This record gives sequence, C-alpha cells and structure tokens, in this order.
Amino acid sequence: MRRLLKYLKKYKKELILGPFFKLLEAVFELIVPVVMAKIIDNGIGNSDSSYILKMSGLIVLLGASGLCFALTCQFFAAKCAYGFGTELRADLYKHINSLSYESIDKIGTASLVNRLTNDTNTVQSGVNMFIRLAVRAPFLVIGAAVMAVTIDVKLSLIFFIVAPLISAVIFIIMKKTVPMYKRTQQCLDRASLLTRESLEGARVIRAFSRQQEEIDEFKEAVNDISDNSVAVGKISAILNPVAFMVMNLGIVAVIWFGGKRIDIGGLTQGELTAFTNYMTQILLALVVLANLIVIFTKAFASANRISEVFALLPEEDGTITEISENNAAVIEFRDVSFSYAGAGDYSLRNISFSVKKGQMLGIIGGTGCGKTTLANLIPCFYRATEGTVSVFGVNVNDIENEKLRRMISTVPQKAILFSGTIRDNMKWRTPDATDEEIIAALKTAQAWDFVSSTPDGLDTVLSQGGKNLSGGQKQRISIARALVGAPDIVIFDDSTSALDYKTDLAFRRALSEDLPDTTVIMISQRTTSLKNADKIIVMDEGEAVGIGTHDELVRGCEVYNEIYKSQMNERGGGNNG
Repeated sequence: MRRLLKYLKKYKKELILGPFFKLLEAVFELIVPVVMAKIIDNGIGNSDSSYILKMSGLIVLLGASGLCFALTCQFFAAKCAYGFGTELRADLYKHINSLSYESIDKIGTASLVNRLTNDTNTVQSGVNMFIRLAVRAPFLVIGAAVMAVTIDVKLSLIFFIVAPLISAVIFIIMKKTVPMYKRTQQCLDRASLLTRESLEGARVIRAFSRQQEEIDEFKEAVNDISDNSVAVGKISAILNPVAFMVMNLGIVAVIWFGGKRIDIGGLTQGELTAFTNYMTQILLALVVLANLIVIFTKAFASANRISEVFALLPEEDGTITEISENNAAVIEFRDVSFSYAGAGDYSLRNISFSVKKGQMLGIIGGTGCGKTTLANLIPCFYRATEGTVSVFGVNVNDIENEKLRRMISTVPQKAILFSGTIRDNMKWRTPDATDEEIIAALKTAQAWDFVSSTPDGLDTVLSQGGKNLSGGQKQRISIARALVGAPDIVIFDDSTSALDYKTDLAFRRALSEDLPDTTVIMISQRTTSLKNADKIIVMDEGEAVGIGTHDELVRGCEVYNEIYKSQMNERGGGNNG
C-alpha cells in the first residue's frame, strides 16, 4: 500500500474534509435519539402538541443538515477516489509499457490487463468507501456507546456483551474469506486469458471446428469463478443474519430489562426508546464495519497485485545517445548465449557473426530453433545472458533504448496494424513523414498498387488489427511502415510469409535498389528469399550450424541443403531470383 499512498498526497484536503463532514452527519445522527426521548417524555407525556411540533422540526432540521453533510462528503470522496484511480491507471499503464519483455512474460498479458482494470477499480472503490464510512462506522459505535452509558450504566452492559459477539462472528468470517478472494482474482486472470486467446484466434478456432472445445474450456474457467464466488458468498451471507439475530436478541434484552427499570422508576419511556435506537445504531454500524472489511480486504488484495507490477524493474536503459556510423560492423555478435530464465536451458548458444553496412543477413532454420530470439537481441528487447551484441561497435546494452530503436525497424511475424487511416499507421516510426516518403515506402513494399486503387488512398480507414485487409496486404503495409525514414537496420521476422513468390521477389529487388545503405536482417523459411543474401545463418536447436552464402551452405551445410532440396522438390525444381 505504501507504493499507492503517494497518489493520495495531492488529495489531502479531500481526505480530511470528506471524513470531517461524515463525522458531522454522525454527530447529528447521535443527537436524534435524545430529541426523540424528549418528545416522548415531555411532549407526548404532557400532551404538549406545540412542543412536539417544535422538536419534530428540530429532527427535520437535523436530518436535512445531515443530508447536506453526507452529500458534501460524497463529493470529496468521489473527487479523491476517481482522481486517485485516474492517476494510478495512467502510471500503471506507463510502467507496464516501460517493462522488459521478460517482466511482461513473467506476469502475462491477461493478468496485466486485469490488474490495470479490475484491480485499479477495486482499489479505487476502497478509497471511496474509506472516506465515506471508515471513520463514520467506528465513531457511531463509540459515540452511541457513550450516549447509552450516559442514559443508564447498568443497561449499557448489554452493549458490551452483544458487541464482542458480533465482532467474533466478523473475525471468523473474514479469516475464511480473505484467501478465497485471492483465489477468485486468479480465476479471473485465467478467464481473461482464455477470452483473449479465443478472440485473437477466432479464425483458427473455426478453421479447426474447435468452437465447442473452447466454449467448454471457457465454461470451466467461469465455473471456477462462480464456484469461488458462491463459496465466498455463502460464508459472507452468514454475517448479516447472525449479526441481526444477535442484534435483535440484544434489543429484546434491552426492552426486557429496560421495562423493569421503568417500573421501578430508574428509566423513562423516552430514555428506553433512545437506548434502543443507540443499540440499533451500534449494531448496524458493526455490520457496516464488517462489510467495509470485505471491501478493504478485496482492495488490499488488488493493491498487492498492482504493487507486484510496480515492483518489477523497468527495462534497463543505456546512456549513449550519439553513435557514429564508423567503419565497424553495423551488427556484431560475439559468443552470444541467451536463456529466457536467465540461467540454464539456453535458447541460443555461442553465436558469433558480423554484418556490414548495406548487407543482407539471412536467418533460416526449423521452428523453435531460436531465429526470432536472436533477432530480438539486436534492438535489446531481450538482453544477452552471455557475450555481447554490438551496433556500430557499441554494446547495445549501453545505448539509450529510444536511440537504438530509432535506428532499427522491426517487422514482426504477425502483421499488427492499428485502427485509423493507412497514413496514421505509416507514421508510427516517423511521425513527421511526408506523403512522398510514405508512398516511396509503400512502393518498395509492393503495397502502393492496392493502396492507390482504393477510393481514399492513404486516408483509407483500417479497422482494428487491419481486419478489412487480406493477410498479404497487412504484411505489405506492416513492411512499408518499417521502411519509412530509411532506418539503419531493418529486421524482417518471417514477415513475407503471406506474399506470393513473385511479390516476394519484386519486394527484395526493390529493397536492395531503394535502400542500398540499410542493413537487412531477413528471417525466412524460404531459401529462395535468402538466396541473394550476403550471409546466411543456419540455426538448429539454438546453435549456428552454418554461416555463409547460399552456394557455400548448399555445398557445406547438411541442414541447409536438406531445407533447400525439400523446397525445390515442392516447387518442381523451379528457380526464383
């Protein structure tokens, strides 16, 4: 909670004034039974209608004043809680975006979404209820007890018997439900994960007719949420009946013994009525306090989950902001090994190579051999466990992340586009890019033909994820976006897989002609796409089993030769650029 308290510092006024006005409301609420006692004893007892009307007017005034104080408190509580929630979400979102890939992998995207939405809402509600009720409920308990003692000390002993009984019930219920709330949050994370996967993979699910299996799996997840929620609800449901049972028994005891006190003249009828009202106020305040504990328990659980995210260190950043494009290799790996766990189970082992300015490096290998992992080390999405990765002779760990990634464009395996126009998407890397630069990049990526044929051209609106484009069109737009502004290095992570061979060939030729000084990293499953590369790395189970040109690898690398022959056989021995 200490991490989150800083967001409340600017709302000190609301944190003070909100409970203060709520206390004033409680004070007026405590005065009402005294006024009622006077009406009964003096007004009704003496048949004094004017006195009854005067004191009734006072009750109305007290109620109206209490209402005004309550509304004022609500205003301050809402201002503080929603302001707190807004700033917390903004900072949490900013922090999530600063995390390294390892940190995001550790918690998971679905859980991060839940923590950013559900958990922040729960903590926000906790702040709101704290201002509104956390001070009022205990004050009512203490105040009503004091007022009751001033009326009759002996009768007030009933309070000190009933209150501990209700407190014990509250404690037992809270002890059982707190762990169950945490379990419910974990079940929500799983349901969110399944929802995300199902929505993103809707086409695949339908293609394999897996709808029913996914529905069943999701149903199982939400049933877990339901079972946990019902179990918590059953235990929590005991609270109010038991509390009211004890409360009503206490009231019966007050009336029973109070009646006897009236008979002997130790108590008036009005005082007994006031006493009963105070008894009710105390016990209702205890029930409210119990419900507050439930809310605060959820809030603390959510606060811990949010704090776990804040506890993750942001992505390490270098300090070098100026890099001279010297004669050193543009990219160099020296004995690089990498493990996602940080130690053992290496995904990459002892990788060494260098690439000069304007050269094209191809990376090929079977699924899961470490191609994408290797590429992710260049823009420092992950940091090498052993060895060094250098750009223009400078260790990428020492370069400021923003500077490094301005030099490097990456086209991921999955073409990810955002809602907005094609022009908006094309300006992601270079916000001030001109239409001429954008069109040039689209032409290089072989995308200008279909973009120019649309009625709106660059102003064509893309739906979320670019769902109104074909797979090949999305890939070409994604490729063009990375080429705007002629980056020093561009990484294509199997990003031409949706292109036909003719378009792929035309793109590679245009790339070498239009961006001769750009160093290209091309990850591909097609040997034809890498045939003209200056250097090709053949990956197998995290190791570079071959490095050389296409012709050298055909002659000297068994793994590459097998890939090449299998693809040539599939294409009928054809040849493509």
